[in-house]
Amino acid sequence: MTTSTLPSPVLMRPEEIISLKEAAYRTGKNEKTIRRWCKEDGIGRRSSLGAPWEISAVALEAKRYGDRQALDLLREGHRDSPALTRYFLSLGISC
Repeated sequence: MTTSTLPSPVLMRPEEIISLKEAAYRTGKNEKTIRRWCKEDGIGRRSSLGAPWEISAVALEAKRYGDRQALDLLREGHRDSPALTRYFLSLGISC
């Protein structure tokens, strides 16, 4: 995948941001895998090169379940979509 075809990061609110370490813990995956998901699927962002990753807990859950539609809806800002509501509710985060 080239840089020009990488997806934009999903839009996040402060209450849904988790660290790389927390994302690895929640998924049982290693940090390298989570960083790859951030780059390939846009589930996280960094303010600059070398800055810590900020990962959307909602996008991480959608990624874990292979829910591409939910990731696209997050990227488009459709947070009130029924396809996303279940993730927000399961995480205890308001839409």
